Amino acid sequence: MIRSGKALCRALTSSCCVPVRHSVSGKAWITPKGFDTGIKTFNSLTKQKEALILAREGTATWYSCGPTVYDHAHLGHACSYVRFDILQRILTRVFGVTVIHAMVITDVDDKIIRRSWEENVSPDVISRMYEEEFKRDMLSLKVVPPAVYLRVTENVHHIVAFIEGIIRNGHAYATKEGDVYFDVQSIGDRYGKFVGAVSPHGQSGSSNKRDSRDFALWKRSKAQEPHWESPWGRGRPGWHIECSTVASHMFGNQLDIHSGGIDLAFPHHENEIAQSEAFHQCGQWANYFLHSGHLHHKGSPEKMSKSLKNYITIKDFLQSHTADEFRMFCLSTKYRSAIDYSDGSMSEARTSLETIRTFISAARAYMKGHLHCPPTQEDLLWQRLTEAKSNILTALADDFDTPRAVGALMKLVYHGNCQLRPVSTAEGGVRSPAVFGAMVTYVRDVLDAFGIDLLHSREADVMSSGGNLQAVVEQLTRFRSEVRAFALTRQDPQDKKSDLCPDRIPLLKSCDTLRKDLAPLGVVIKDRGATSTWEIKPTQSGQRSHEPDQQT
Repeated sequence: MIRSGKALCRALTSSCCVPVRHSVSGKAWITPKGFDTGIKTFNSLTKQKEALILAREGTATWYSCGPTVYDHAHLGHACSYVRFDILQRILTRVFGVTVIHAMVITDVDDKIIRRSWEENVSPDVISRMYEEEFKRDMLSLKVVPPAVYLRVTENVHHIVAFIEGIIRNGHAYATKEGDVYFDVQSIGDRYGKFVGAVSPHGQSGSSNKRDSRDFALWKRSKAQEPHWESPWGRGRPGWHIECSTVASHMFGNQLDIHSGGIDLAFPHHENEIAQSEAFHQCGQWANYFLHSGHLHHKGSPEKMSKSLKNYITIKDFLQSHTADEFRMFCLSTKYRSAIDYSDGSMSEARTSLETIRTFISAARAYMKGHLHCPPTQEDLLWQRLTEAKSNILTALADDFDTPRAVGALMKLVYHGNCQLRPVSTAEGGVRSPAVFGAMVTYVRDVLDAFGIDLLHSREADVMSSGGNLQAVVEQLTRFRSEVRAFALTRQDPQDKKSDLCPDRIPLLKSCDTLRKDLAPLGVVIKDRGATSTWEIKPTQSGQRSHEPDQQT
């Protein structure tokens, strides 16, 4: 953990949490009482940043809308889930908050039913197949699974009881046909927290509805559709009711954080709030709504979606990119902003990760004594490290501002690289390995808080290749270094400007050829003056490593 939530709370906020009412489109939002995390987050309910205050110290209850499992998940979905995974990791690793996360799997829906008809299989087969694929995709992207997945079909009895409670409280009505609708007029001006509600006396969209805004809690069954028994006849749940029921089943009548894509704010989240507060008879069910921005193809105003057929599946994406690269791409913009996907943006993410890898590799080589540099400005580096820690903490406490945090991290890496300039021979000056050790540790801690572990993933790839590969590469590099040092001997050892021995130049060229031949295999040797360092990089299909010619 980079810093505890308690310490941050003392540093950034006062301990006094006074309830404040915010007027939002005629609705009142009440600042919760409880534990102040020290974070300010943008709350869609107030459309401004608010202090993130949790009901219980050190614990956040978090509900998110899961997938409707009728097709492959794509990068638009991945962007939202990865972004919120990053936020949850930051809460835990940086601010010391344990996140209790629940997610619903929508496994009964019109789209699933239509797909089952097209494929001539049971809806259960469709939903289970794509549910398992979704979970595999999330693990491939290193998204931490929620504490619990809950399927709609396994909670229909809870949903029926929830609807009955809303009816008892006077906020829903059943029709003679067997449908149940939420009565929007019954809650007055409380409806419309995210967008302005339509006219309260608009034209009814259905002869069965009392108001055009009323939405289905229960839908009567049709031919060849899945159905369950209920007090209103055979049918199945409406879309919105599943989330309210599952979240309430997990967390009761009070929820800290609810998340989802911005396209879910209305009507889905709007209707969740209406029916949850009607059931619990409470003034504020969920305290914070966090919404992620859409993923667009660069230059296109349209979001990536299945309906537009402009999507890239997660599985296809991971054929040419890594999960870490996608995380760095997501970190480059604020979670609630739209983000443009392109080959260029992915290349920038890959370059940033490679810059960090290069620094860590060079710093470790310096600490081992394999890399000789001029005397470093140690005091300056300690100062830069202190500044980076402060700037990154401040950025993350300001609505999880990952672009600013990554910028501060890259600035620290830049200052470190500036001090790691190799020289041909050791000058016998004072070395400063401690500061580089502290910098590497901090950089890895921050990356870990974002869900990126460059060194561990690389070492895992190396170990999975079996055998004593690292020992072999170490011996090979050592032998090459000795040959190269012999080849670099000058005709007059006392005169550094004299020419190399002509008969040894072929040896030097052979050393360069070996280095180039090993690079596409993932073994990268870097000549640093008179010494050499090595690292093993995981290779990707269709990609080759290209290192600039380092011939002396």
